[in-house]
Amino acid sequence: MLGSHTRRVALAAAFSGTLLLTSCSGAGGGAAGGGGDGEAGGSISVIMVNNPQMVDLQELTPRFTEETGITVNYTVLPENDVRDRITQEFSSQAGQYDVASISNYEVPFYSQNGWLAPLDEYLEGDEGFDQDDILPAMESSLTGEDGSVYAEPFYGESSFLMYRKDVFEQAGLTMPANPTWQQVADLAARVDNVQPGMRGICLRGQPGWGQVFAPLTTVVNTFGGTWFEEDWTAKVDSPEFTEATQFYVDLVRAHGEAGAPQAGFTECLNNMTQGNVAMWYDATSAAGSLEAEGSPVAGKIGYVAAPVVETDSSGWLYTWAWGIQEASQNKEDAWEFISWASSQGYEELVGEQLGWARVPAGKRTSTYENPQYQEQAGPFYEATRDAILAADPQNPGVQPRPAPGIQFVAIPEFAAMATQVSQFVSSAIAGQTSVADALAQGQQVAEEQVTRVYQE
Repeated sequence: MLGSHTRRVALAAAFSGTLLLTSCSGAGGGAAGGGGDGEAGGSISVIMVNNPQMVDLQELTPRFTEETGITVNYTVLPENDVRDRITQEFSSQAGQYDVASISNYEVPFYSQNGWLAPLDEYLEGDEGFDQDDILPAMESSLTGEDGSVYAEPFYGESSFLMYRKDVFEQAGLTMPANPTWQQVADLAARVDNVQPGMRGICLRGQPGWGQVFAPLTTVVNTFGGTWFEEDWTAKVDSPEFTEATQFYVDLVRAHGEAGAPQAGFTECLNNMTQGNVAMWYDATSAAGSLEAEGSPVAGKIGYVAAPVVETDSSGWLYTWAWGIQEASQNKEDAWEFISWASSQGYEELVGEQLGWARVPAGKRTSTYENPQYQEQAGPFYEATRDAILAADPQNPGVQPRPAPGIQFVAIPEFAAMATQVSQFVSSAIAGQTSVADALAQGQQVAEEQVTRVYQE
């Protein structure tokens, strides 16, 4: 185990490596702070990912400003870009942004480095927030080593398989409730072009540890592979990791979406919504957009458990959450925003204004007990809840792991390492290299960036 000082240096170096591997977007940010802590009429700057739930948040934020007098200046970026910008901002403690959308991957390392403000004192003074209502798995994943809560979930998710019920009926096919990956591959071949131009499945192929390797690592797990053995020996070129990756690459090349090497969550969501694909394996949070009022596929989608091979389940566990930068000069106003955006009241506002299917769910017990939510989210709410409850970050595969995590390995070095390896895999999806060569390069990266650090 690394000492605290050595660990702190390693953390900073690992995040710096991530910044060097992927470029930041040039989109402008909002002005930093303005009112000071708790001052009525102040302003805060929030940087967040450009997912649909955040788009809804922007639309409803004038209600927050009316209630509090606090202006919110948003910077909204694609997933890869926002991760890099936030890492750069928080590691330097520049104070430009007060609040950021971060995940349960970053929270342990950010909190250990002192980049996040602990939220305990705000929770103690905010009885209306009801921390006890937060799902235990989500609260635990956002708690630091010191026992303090460092972020609050905006929405939580696992992963499952989505499919077009009408297309399957048209083709005379039945989707198993608990499919295997081989069954999914067979079904993808049979639904190709059942409707003109429709491909069998959408799978992320875009480079990025949070893009292609989010679903792919769950496939590796259930095929019996792992990034690292318990003693930190890298296994990226192992037979199991290779078989899983070859399966994934072959499936998306044969029956996947157009432009797969650059397709991430947003591109697959668009493909599913527009009827370009018959199946999609990805985040449970996508269902709210697919079933939203006005969606051309609302009512046509079925939802089943994440496909498996050797494990009983394979869905991931993830949350986009709100954290306050330690350097923020507007922490009280920042908490006011978080308390509003992650509250049960905000979910009710979304339900009333935009439809209950679009509620940023997956974080509160009360959501799944709400009859209005159950009625409008009927096609997917039970599948989402069951997937979250089945996720096991401590034991995601068939062998012991040196660190928790399902679609990631919970160490700071993983982001830089997996981002680099993802570029090789995306090249294989594009037909520019073989899977064997991609993973041979990946093995070198894993040994150099992680094994050597943790086995010393």
